[in-house]
Parts: sequence; structure tokens; C-alpha cells
Amino acid sequence: MTRVHVWGASGYGASEAIAFLAAHPLVELGLLESASLGGEPAGLHFPRLRTLDRSFDFPGAILSAIEADDVVIMGGAHGSAKEFAPKFLEAGARVIDLSDDFRLAPTRAVYGLPERYKAQIAGARFVANPGCYPTATLLAVLPLAQGDNEIAQIIVDAKSGITGAGRTPSVRALYAEVAGDVHAYGLEGHRHEAEIAQELRAAGIDAPLVFTPHVVPLARGMLADAYVMMRSAPDASAVRAAYARFYAGNSFVRLLDEGVSPSVAAVAYTNDAEIAVSVHGNVVRSICAIDNLGKGAATQAVMNMNLMLGFPEECGLDKLGRPSTGAPYGARSG
Repeated sequence: MTRVHVWGASGYGASEAIAFLAAHPLVELGLLESASLGGEPAGLHFPRLRTLDRSFDFPGAILSAIEADDVVIMGGAHGSAKEFAPKFLEAGARVIDLSDDFRLAPTRAVYGLPERYKAQIAGARFVANPGCYPTATLLAVLPLAQGDNEIAQIIVDAKSGITGAGRTPSVRALYAEVAGDVHAYGLEGHRHEAEIAQELRAAGIDAPLVFTPHVVPLARGMLADAYVMMRSAPDASAVRAAYARFYAGNSFVRLLDEGVSPSVAAVAYTNDAEIAVSVHGNVVRSICAIDNLGKGAATQAVMNMNLMLGFPEECGLDKLGRPSTGAPYGARSG
């Protein structure tokens, strides 16, 4: 069995990856390295992981034990992978990075959006996992790159659960700051905006983008409402057909029936995405719901790992990953 290590293992996205990897039938869960929680039981900080009976490993553990063809999923803070990813690659490992360190070209890494780059991911040794906002936005918009009408403008209104802010304590992530409010931020340019623009351009979409992210009082989940303004009114049936073609053969994307809205609750703890598309004059409205910790991070990484190793893409992801007992987040003291 292939060993899969998790580096930077004490973040929200990393803990989600650990839960799915532990249940994966074709891989062995390796070391769980954490700079801040080395030696501490994983279940003490993530009740969902209590049944693993595993402790976080100390810094340097993975580099000391790594072997050729191991996999390392990197869940550290943005900026931290730049030093260690090359070392893991030099040791012969395959690497999937959850941070934004290697997403922008030029880079050695394949951009890990399977619905667009499946062939490139298959067999790759280094994958840059997309961010949650880019994943939801790109899934909502990319099928329109195949259309005949020129896109004039794209406006995206996106909402994320607070886990998107990461696990490092900050005032804006406090419950008292989030509850009862919807907060728009990054109005002068969100750090994921360049990533979205890069991938739209790569698909042939050069239209101006207005992107507005919001934090909503949910632990997890993401909803991206994309309004794509065309230079002339498109045919609604042709637009829907373009989405159906684009996602044909993709296991985790559901194109919903007309009049049905995507649901954050429906995709929680999964690698699924729900999309609703409709036409209003010259505007195509496409709404995408994902789990920001799942499809927007950990489960997408597991899907990329499956493709890299030649496994079925659904392997280890075909069941809900909901916790059976205890709260999924929050430290617990004994």
C-alpha cells in the first residue's frame, strides 16, 4: 500500500484529509506532522479523529522517514510549503499542496482542478490543490468557455463558512464577530482573485472579473453565485447543454434540474459540487455549492491523489465523511 503523510496536519483542511485517508481502502495513513501540536493526541484537538488513536508527529518526522513514491499532502499555512515541497519531491515523493504557494504560473506543479486537468493530474508528481473560492467559481463558469457568445463581464458573489479563515486564532474568526452577520472582505483584491483570473484566461475567458467574498456564520460550506454577462442573449437550452457536456463523466458534479437551488447542506463532508444554471436575457446565472473543507480542500486533494496513483477517482470518497460522534471542530481538554 502507498503511504500518505500529512504535513502541517493540525489545520482544518488537514484534519479533514486525515479522516478520509484513514478510511481509504488503498492507502496507508503515514505520519501526521505538526509544528504546533507534536506529541499531542489528534483526537484531543479534533474529536472526529478520536477513533484513530494517533498523535501528531514532531517537525522533521516526515523528512526523516520518507521513501520514494510515498505521498505527502501539505496542509501548512500559506507560504510554508515553499521550503519543504522541493525537499519532499527530491526524496522521490509525490506532493499535493493545499496552500496557494504553487498555484500561480510558472510553477512545477499541475493545477489540481480535476474537472479541467484530469489528464495532466494523472501520473503527476506535484499538484497544487486549488483554493475553495477558485474551485467554486471555476466550476460555475468554465463550461461557458465552450460557447459561441463572447463573455463581456463576470461578477461573482461568494460566501464561505468561517473555517475558510483557517485555525490560527484571529479576532475576525471569533464566534461573537461572525454570528448574526454577513461580512464582505477583500474588496480591494482577494488573494484568490489572481488564481481565478489565471484559470479563466487559460480557458480562453478574458472578460473583466468582479469578485466579492463574504464570511457567513457557518462552520463550513461555500456558495458562489456567478453572473456572466454575454454580449448577446444566449439560448438557454444551448447553455444548459454546454454544462451537461462539460461535466459528463465527472463523478462529483451534479447539474441540478431547472428551478432547484444548490444546497451547502447537501454537499457537506463530501467532494460533491451542485450547480444550477439559468439564463436571464444576456446574463447567465450559475450557482455552485461546495464544502470549502471538502471539494475546496481535502477531498479534492484525495481525488487528485487517486488520479496521481491510478486509482478510481471515487476511491475513498464514495461515502459521506460526516463525524459519527462528537463535534467536528474545537479543542477539547481532558
